[in-house]
Parts: sequence; C-alpha cells; structure tokens
Amino acid sequence: MSLRIALDDAPEFYTNLDVIQGRIILGLTRHEQIGAIVVKLEGESRTALAVPANDPNGPQTSSGSRGDIVHENHKILYKVDQVFPDKTAPPLMGPVILAPGQHQYPFRFKVPFNNACSDPNAMARIGGMAGPGGFASGPGIFGLGGIRVMDGSKQLLYSHVTKTLPPSFTGFPRQAEIRYYIKVTIQRPGLFKENWRYHIGFKFLPIEPPRPPKTNQEAYARRPFTFRPRSPASQLGQQGKRSSFFAGFRSNSNPNLNESYATSSVGADGKLQGPSPQPSTPQGATPPSIEMSARLPHPSILTCNKPIDLRLIAKKLVPANEEIYLTSVQIDLIGKTVVRCQDLVNTETTNWVVASRHGLSIPVSQPADAVGTEVVIPDDLWRDAPLPNTVMPSFITCNLSRDYQLEVKIGLSWGKPVAQSSSLFKSKNQQAPIPQPLHLPLHFSTIEVYSGLAPPKQLVEAMRHRPRPIPSTTRPSASAAAPTRPSQNPPPQPPRPAPPQMPPRPTPQQAAALHAAAVAAAHDPLYPPQLAPGQTEPGYDDAPPSYDEAMADTAEPIVVGERPAYSGVTNENGPSTIPGGDVKG
Repeated sequence: MSLRIALDDAPEFYTNLDVIQGRIILGLTRHEQIGAIVVKLEGESRTALAVPANDPNGPQTSSGSRGDIVHENHKILYKVDQVFPDKTAPPLMGPVILAPGQHQYPFRFKVPFNNACSDPNAMARIGGMAGPGGFASGPGIFGLGGIRVMDGSKQLLYSHVTKTLPPSFTGFPRQAEIRYYIKVTIQRPGLFKENWRYHIGFKFLPIEPPRPPKTNQEAYARRPFTFRPRSPASQLGQQGKRSSFFAGFRSNSNPNLNESYATSSVGADGKLQGPSPQPSTPQGATPPSIEMSARLPHPSILTCNKPIDLRLIAKKLVPANEEIYLTSVQIDLIGKTVVRCQDLVNTETTNWVVASRHGLSIPVSQPADAVGTEVVIPDDLWRDAPLPNTVMPSFITCNLSRDYQLEVKIGLSWGKPVAQSSSLFKSKNQQAPIPQPLHLPLHFSTIEVYSGLAPPKQLVEAMRHRPRPIPSTTRPSASAAAPTRPSQNPPPQPPRPAPPQMPPRPTPQQAAALHAAAVAAAHDPLYPPQLAPGQTEPGYDDAPPSYDEAMADTAEPIVVGERPAYSGVTNENGPSTIPGGDVKG
C-alpha cells in the first residue's frame, strides 16, 4: 500500500482566498475494503509554557502546579471534505472493495479569511459533544462515516479573537509554533484494522489589510545633542610627546611635520622639546550642537522583502565653526512575540540587522552653514537592503501575537575621523585635534509589517462600501427633552393612564400544552424539514458568514508571480517542536 498527496501547481506558500487542489493517490497491491476517504485542511496554533517552580509569588494556573508544562492548541483552520464515496452516493452506503492498482481522488479547498476557532457555533458542531447535523452525525459510530474528527467542544474552553489567519511560524522550539496541514484519512472497516493516515504541511502567508491612502505626514524620532567642550589634551593631541627616531625620517616628506620641528626648542636639560601649544579651537569657542531625526511615512508600515522608506536628517542648532561627520549607520528591526498559554504569558524578543554601514566620513554640518540648516543623509546606505525573508508580518491570534519596533543607531564625529589604516602611520606631532565620537539611538516604538500581498481590488471596494449597521433609536434624556420653563411654577400635568395589566402566568399544565403545540408546529408532517443526502435528523441552522467571508468567496486569488520570498518555517514537513504536539489525523 502507498498513500500520498499531490498538489496541483503548488506555490512557495499559500495565502487567503487561494484554492488548494490536488489528488489523493492510493496504490493497492491487493483488494482492500474501504469505507470512506476524508481530506482535511487544518491549521494549528500551539503554545506550551512551564509554570515557574522557584518563584513563590509566581502566577497560579488553573491547569497545573509549579513545574508543570501547560498547553494550548487552537484550531485556527479546519475544513473537512469526503472524496470517497462522493456526494452522489446513496445514504448509509456500505464499504466498497477496491481492486489492486492506483486510485486517484481529487480534492479542492478554498482558504478562508479569518480563523475558525473563534466561531463557537461551528466548533460545537464538530465532533465531541456535537448535536444532530454536525459532522459527527454520519452513519458510523465515530463520526463522519467512522472517521475521527476534531472534538470542537475543547475550543470552547479557550478565549478567542477573530482575526485574519496568522502566518506559518516557528523559531521558538518547545514553546510556540503555527503550522498548516493537508491530511487524508482512509477508513478501513473492521475491528482489528487500523485506518491509513497521511499528511503534508504547507507554508502560509496572509493577505495584508487595505493600506491607508498616502499622505505627506511623517512619523519621526529625533534627538538633539551638544558635544562636550574639548580639553587641552584633546586639542593638542600628542604634540607634547617626544619624537621618535623613525618619525624624523617621515617628517622629511611632510611639510607640516617639518614646521613642527622648526618650532621645537632645546630645554635646559639638553633634550628636544615639542612645539608650543597651538590649539585648533580658540578658547571659549562654542562646541557644535546637532539634531538627528529619522522619519518614516505615517502610518509607519514596512513591507516584507522590501527596503525601508527611511529619511535621516541632520540639523545644525548653534553657530559653531566646526565640522561634524557621519561615521556609521545601523538599522535594527526588533520583533516582540507574546506567547500566551492559559494563565501564563511570556514575551520573546528577536533582532534583525537590516542595514549596517561603518567607516563612513559623510559631512553633515559645515562651518559655513547657517543655524537651522538641514542636511539629508543619502539613502543609498540602506536603499538596497530589504527586510530579511525570515521577517513575518505583524499578526494577532488567540494565543500568539507579533509586533515590531525600529531602532536606528547613528555614529557622529566632531572632526574628521581618521581611518585605522592611516592611524598606524600617523605622526605623533600632528596638530589636528582628536575627533570626538558620539552614538545616538533613534527609536520607533510601533511599527507595522505587512506581507506585501495586496487584497483583490473587488474585495477592497466591497469592504469600503459595506453596509453600515443601523444605529438603534434611543430615547432622549430628560434634560434634552424638557422645554425651558419661563417661570418656576410647573404647568399642570395631564392625568396619567393606568399601567397595563400583565397577563396571568400560565399554569404548568398550560405551559406543557403550549410547548407541545410549538413542537408540533415545528415538525408539521405536511412540511417536513429538508435533509441533506445521508442526513437522518435536521441539523442546527448554520451561523451566517461574516461580510468579509461572504465577499471573499467571490474574490479572485492572488497571482502566484507577485508573491515575495518567505521563510517563516524552516521545514513545514518537519516534526512538531511542542511537547506532545505530534500531528494526528
């Protein structure tokens, strides 16, 4: 026996509104009795955290004591489709004997917009304590034709949020992961026969929400700074030190050094002394002051696999006749992942270096510049540096969330920085002052990262013109409804009508008769309920889909060629890293 799943034209990753279709390929070497073949489209968001054992004031959980590991598993995506026997088969159909050879059964799913676990009505109808009309109402004793389905009632024990499906996510072993699967289960009737199961994983990246219209507004992080006044030692450098023997040879090729030797003198002890102090900055000169600002378009939205639309601006604040140079720029993206598991919460921080440039010497403030002059740093330092393909978009789901921050580290220098290679051969009698370095961090506390998969235009237009709920009419307040009275004497009030008499409460016998009449009216033999093929009892009314889901059913999928690279999961078919998180059929 061989069993595998073959996907048709599978992209690198799937997204919302995609149609996942393929074939279940079953190879048999002998006759086999098959009851049903069911395909499932599943997505799970798993978390596991350990209760602190050494902290006497640690949080108390309702599911475990200190030292235990608690789990939380959300079925964010769950769809079931029976591919054999097909829907045209008669109800209560028995097992079918398949001949040896290869058998193929096509399947087709459309990925929804939002997570499924937030719908309590849908979860209560799937397996477990499901009532009539759920997936567990098939002819088998274990659910849909004997196929084991998820116990949706367990999802009712957790708190949920209704959000767009989150991206595939790994990177925190034994703590958190989000995975998506396609599973197939082949039922083999018999007491001692085990069902055949197989599954494959796939990567998922969600569609981004509609972007706000572009404006000229900017979000900025700025910081002014004033350099410290130079001390005499920094102005003199190393002029007071005695020249070495080798420096005398190098001075022949440097006229500045020859001048320094010409101004040297011999002391009373007969030793050669350095030149007299000649500070480069006059006494009482104003040290330079500069303001660095980093600016992003507002609202601050970054895109996966795209460079950052960042502007760096230097502004001169005081009339100082000094030069300031930009020496380094480093852009860090900081991701914070909040892991929730029942009563426990843990926050993990991840850093990505988007761009790093060192050893620069870019002037940002000149002596001739007026106060208030702004110098824009050339963006070619980070323009060709996209976000790494391991950065996933911001998301919020029931037990996991990811948000981002941006930090720009800027290095400045009062005075032209000296390259390290030339500093090895620099003369000790050089009169240039020692450069004063400075490092400034500029921080953006709230950054959104979008996937870069724009939603279909027809879906955006439909959501933009979605019908708004009619506000409920409320009675005006007494102060607003009461007219102003010119005098203190109130007008005579009309006689109030007598309050309505409530009907008497029915007796228990009358209540039972009314209930029986209502049941008889609900099951009128002249108008029997409509049943689906294979359904023996009327099911519950399905909850109406949301407006987004209803419009998404008619929207067209995203073109495959427009999808960026994404590596949120190292191996989508690898084993689960969560304790007890093995994939089950």
